[in-house]
Amino acid sequence: MKPSTSVFFTSITLTQTPSPPSSPTSSFKGGNNYFFSTSTTTHWDKSHFTPADPLTIKDINQQTVQANYAVRGKIPIIADELRDLITKNPVSHGLPFNKIINANIGNPQQLDQKPLTWYRQVLSILQYPSIINQVNFPQDVKDRAIKLLNNIGSIGAYSHSQGAPLIRESISNFITKRDNGHLSDPHNIFLTSGASAAVSYLLQILSSDQNSGFLIPIPQYPLYTATIALNNSIPVGYYLDEANNWTTNPKEIRNLLTSSENSHIKFKALVIINPGNPTGSILSKQDIVELIDIAAEYGIVLIADEVYQENVFEGQFISVKQVLSELLITNHDQYKNVQLASLHSTSKGVSGECGQRGGYMELVGFQNEVKDILFKLASINLCSVVTGQALMELMINPPREGDESYPLYQAETTAIHKDLKERSNVLYKAFVQMEDITCNKPMGAMYLFPRLNFSEVDYHLLHSRAKQSKLSIDDIYCIELLENTGICCIPGNGFGQVPDTYHLRTTFLPPGHEWINSWTQFHEKFIKKYKSVPQ
Repeated sequence: MKPSTSVFFTSITLTQTPSPPSSPTSSFKGGNNYFFSTSTTTHWDKSHFTPADPLTIKDINQQTVQANYAVRGKIPIIADELRDLITKNPVSHGLPFNKIINANIGNPQQLDQKPLTWYRQVLSILQYPSIINQVNFPQDVKDRAIKLLNNIGSIGAYSHSQGAPLIRESISNFITKRDNGHLSDPHNIFLTSGASAAVSYLLQILSSDQNSGFLIPIPQYPLYTATIALNNSIPVGYYLDEANNWTTNPKEIRNLLTSSENSHIKFKALVIINPGNPTGSILSKQDIVELIDIAAEYGIVLIADEVYQENVFEGQFISVKQVLSELLITNHDQYKNVQLASLHSTSKGVSGECGQRGGYMELVGFQNEVKDILFKLASINLCSVVTGQALMELMINPPREGDESYPLYQAETTAIHKDLKERSNVLYKAFVQMEDITCNKPMGAMYLFPRLNFSEVDYHLLHSRAKQSKLSIDDIYCIELLENTGICCIPGNGFGQVPDTYHLRTTFLPPGHEWINSWTQFHEKFIKKYKSVPQ
């Protein structure tokens, strides 16, 4: 008789034994002498098992639960929901705006920045080499594509885990030229999938236990606090001086390193973001010297996040690598043990190729045994995105004067840089004219970080609402801005700020003036809604 609710299956049992048996059923053996044995079981009634519960948030790694990334946090999630509403109901969505303005993230090509012709022509040949004789591209485009293909092969294949040797050599040459002839070694270059992957590698190897501490600027880019949380380590913020255009305060950093309150912390690294995100500030050479001094004295790694080095509108960018190289010449013994990791990316500058995931880090002063561990992490991931590697080479080794592509490349990059500078100035001027907002003029990067001067005395209704809703003042401002204008920006609390101050971060990348005018009108209504009228 054939049972209607039975199923036949073969059970597999994992057994550990001193030596593998000679039975034909044993098909695997490894270093621990594990083997599989099989047996047949019959007539297991389906109705006898109860389905297990699915995972809940309590069942997963709590470090992933605790990590926060404000740039794509709660307000951008609301913005995505509103965008979906508009898309599904383009006429009857009921919102006071017809599109979302993503000012929350530095994503230039999402905001209508055109890709550079030089990049896309070379990349198109790398993606489809057969077209090289079918397209009317400049000869230097074809020559570069052939050179890359001859050295790295198909971009659909894995590269060396540290990155293609030719590209690392090209990056090394770029760094040497940028830093006034101070030599860079291609063996110290790691190609990474954006600068974010480099941050992940560095914080992962430096987080030796739960007492590992990382000094990060406040305000900071939330990637750092999120990655520190994932590694169950401790972020220790050092405040940038807003009144002095967001400069560093070396005395405060030294106090944090020696404070009894932090005595349990094993400080591992000092993070520098230059040009600043979210502040738009640029460090002076003397600022950098003082930070290197701290690293040399306390034996902590310097992580120099320099992805905005091409986005400079005022002042001058000087790399930490260049300053360290000069110090090693003048006082080698004092600085010989400084360990520096410098990061760069194709996502910013005039490239804006965020989705291509190109980046690199250069290591200086690290012991070989430590670099070997970083190489192991890179190897676990096999390699960074090879198209991103190629794009990095195109960014740091562009057409030169006399090349066929040079005039168009120069025209495109100059126009993008000029446009970004103009957009930053227009938004800055709008902020300084808004009531109860102060803002430092951005010297570089892609953002402004204005301060919302909404005191409890003048804005008691706003503070009352914040307490009742358990939201911060800058949360409320950014939520209402989104709901009334479609402009998505990020509250300052997502980046860190001095207690009892309120800010927001916005990029100036969206084109045109309409969205800025809309913001100005919203701000006037917000002030009228919440500010107390003097009696």
